[in-house]
Amino acid sequence: MSLPALSARSVVQVTVADPRVRPLLRELGEEYSARYGKDAHAELARYPDEEFTAPHGGVLLLILEGGEPVAGGAFRRYDPATAELKRIWTHSAYRRRGLAREVVAELEREARTRGYRRIYLTTGPRQPEARALYLNTGYHPLFDTEADPESIGPLPFEKHLGRQPEHGKDLRTGKATAQ
Repeated sequence: MSLPALSARSVVQVTVADPRVRPLLRELGEEYSARYGKDAHAELARYPDEEFTAPHGGVLLLILEGGEPVAGGAFRRYDPATAELKRIWTHSAYRRRGLAREVVAELEREARTRGYRRIYLTTGPRQPEARALYLNTGYHPLFDTEADPESIGPLPFEKHLGRQPEHGKDLRTGKATAQ
């Protein structure tokens, strides 16, 4: 099977009510239901939509390709210093291209901009791709990685965010960088 070609893409902040979010939630619900054997749509509706809006400390991002959503994710306020990542998704036709990694990086950047110093998340025990993504992007597992994931339940991770460098300065030294 050949993968669809990626052209120029954009990142947009949207609300849960935006019609471009529907494919994300539909495909996530179908995938979770297939992996866990129950209707996952109730889990996807567990948090009020407003928790993923700026006034409530959250955000929902989509990566668009030709105006169509190909990946996305969100965070909500977990506590005053912590954002909780939710609903990281890549359209099934666009997987294995680094889009989930890009979504996580965009969410981390946005969380840092909003003053969060830590990110917390959980992923399901039957989502080895998500577990690998978080381990490979610097998240610290808050569980025994040698244990059977099914015996743990949701797998918690955290990552402490560093300060965002000022434009044109090295974060470690504070000195100007070559432009």
